Amino acid sequence: MDLSKVMQEALNQHLHHELESSYLYLSMAAYLSNANFPGAAHWMRMQAREELVHAMKFYNYINDRSGRNILLALDAPPIAWKSLLDVFESGLEHEKKMSRQINALVDLSLQEKDHATNTMLQWLVTEQVEEEATFTELINKFKLAGSDGSGMFMIDEGLAKRISVADAI
Repeated sequence: MDLSKVMQEALNQHLHHELESSYLYLSMAAYLSNANFPGAAHWMRMQAREELVHAMKFYNYINDRSGRNILLALDAPPIAWKSLLDVFESGLEHEKKMSRQINALVDLSLQEKDHATNTMLQWLVTEQVEEEATFTELINKFKLAGSDGSGMFMIDEGLAKRISVADAI
């Protein structure tokens, strides 16, 4: 069964949001690198790659359902934050926004009686729970470490060990 025009538009819009997410996290990585947090910069680069994997899932799904991918222009993301903590708090707020957008997509798939799309979206619903929990956990660690250099150094070293979803596959 082909995608309805409404569902195709919504999926293309979400593909755009996933690409924007990747762009945002890449900008955060650049900021963190410049702020001398190489581990956090690495972590954000891996987050950017993960968002590209999500975007490609949507791209491929639209194609698999005989839809047409429409790539929209990306706006420039922010380039500066107040601190390492601010970067991750901004990331959490972004993930919460993405969760709301995904929930709206799920609602639309149910309204459209598009069970295939609804099933495809369930992996992303689960993924968003993980994304928000990961950002929250890191924010809590940063707050526990306070402004003490050694605590932040240890957390930053730990962040450097993240592997990409693409590398794990």
